[in-house]
Amino acid sequence: MHIIDKYILKRYLATFSVMLLLFIPIGIVIDVSEKVNRMLQNKVAFSKIAMYYFDFTVYFANLLFPIFLFLSVIWFTSKLANNTEIIAILSSGISFNRFLRPYIIGASIVSVFALLMGFFLVPKASEGFNNFRYMYLKGNGRNNMRESADVFRQIDSQTYLYVGSFNQVNNTAFSFSLEKFNKDNTLEFKIAATRIKWNAKDSTYTMFGYTKRTIGVLDDKIDVQQKKDTVFSFELEDLTPTVYVAETLSLGELNKFIDKERERGSSNINTYLVVLYKKYSIPVSAFILTIIAVAVSSMKRRGGMGMNLAIGIGLAFTFIFFDKIFGVLAEKSTIPPLIAVWIPNISFGILAIFLLRNARK
Repeated sequence: MHIIDKYILKRYLATFSVMLLLFIPIGIVIDVSEKVNRMLQNKVAFSKIAMYYFDFTVYFANLLFPIFLFLSVIWFTSKLANNTEIIAILSSGISFNRFLRPYIIGASIVSVFALLMGFFLVPKASEGFNNFRYMYLKGNGRNNMRESADVFRQIDSQTYLYVGSFNQVNNTAFSFSLEKFNKDNTLEFKIAATRIKWNAKDSTYTMFGYTKRTIGVLDDKIDVQQKKDTVFSFELEDLTPTVYVAETLSLGELNKFIDKERERGSSNINTYLVVLYKKYSIPVSAFILTIIAVAVSSMKRRGGMGMNLAIGIGLAFTFIFFDKIFGVLAEKSTIPPLIAVWIPNISFGILAIFLLRNARK
C-alpha cells in the first residue's frame, strides 16, 4: 500500500469515526431531553438507563451509518479537492480508478464491521432498546410490550388463535380463542376461554371459563367447564405480541424463525424477510454511497464544500427515503421482499456508475 493509499484510508476511517462520535451524543442528548420525565416518573435505575443508551447507540449507529459514511466521505474528499490535493494526485499519472482504491478498502472494512454487527450485536441491542421503551417509556414500569392487545396468529395451515391481551408477569392471556378448520375451510371446532395460563413446571395450559364447540353435521357439541388443564402444540411466545421479534434474533436464529413461520403460513413473513435481507443490503450500500460521494465531491465547485454537502445530504436522504418506502411496500404489498430491499441499492448503483463516468472525464 502506497503512502497516498494510507493517507486517504486514514482520513476515510478517522472522519467516519469522528462523524459517529459527534452525532451519536447529540442523538442521546435529544432523547434524554424528551424522555427524562418519563424515566423519573417510573423511577428507572441508573444502570438500566446506562444500558439502554448503550443499546440506543448501537441501534442507531447501525440504522444511520449509511448517512454518516456518505457525509464523512463527502466532507474529507471535498477538503482534498479544495486544497487541490486531488488534482495533484491525478496529475502525477494516477488514474481515477486507482485513486478510488483506498476508498474501496475503507468501504470494505466498514461493510465487514456493519455485517458482523447486524448478525450478532445489533439484535441484542434492538431487544434491549425496544424492551426498555415498552417497559418504561410507553408503560408504567411494571408492564412491557407483551401486555399490548389483540394478538392474532396462524399456528398452522388450519389453526388460528386470538388473544385479547397478555400479562408476562404471571404468563396469563385473556380473551383467548382457538379455531381449527377442515381442509375444505369449514370450521371443525372452536375453543374459547376468558383466560389461559401457562404452567412452566409441566408445560401445560390451564384455561378458565372454558368452552369448546365442535361443529357437527346435524348439530353441534358444546363442552363447558369452569377450569380445564390441557396441552397445545403452540408455544408461549405465540401468545405474545412481540412485534419486533425478527430484529432481536441473530442470523441463525432468524433463519430458523423464518422457516418456522413459513411452515405456519404466517401473514407476517414478508416483514421478517425484509429484516433478513437488510442485513446484507445495508453493508453493500457502503460501497455504492462511497463511490457516489467521491464522484460528487472530487471536483472543485463554485459553491465550495457547502455545495457538495448540500448535494450529499439530498442524495443521502433520498436513499433513506427509498429504503423506507420499499421496505414498507415489501411488508404491505405483493412486491417480493428481496426485490424491494435491493431496489435502493440497484437504483443508486446505476447512479454511482453514471456519476463515476462523469468524474473520470
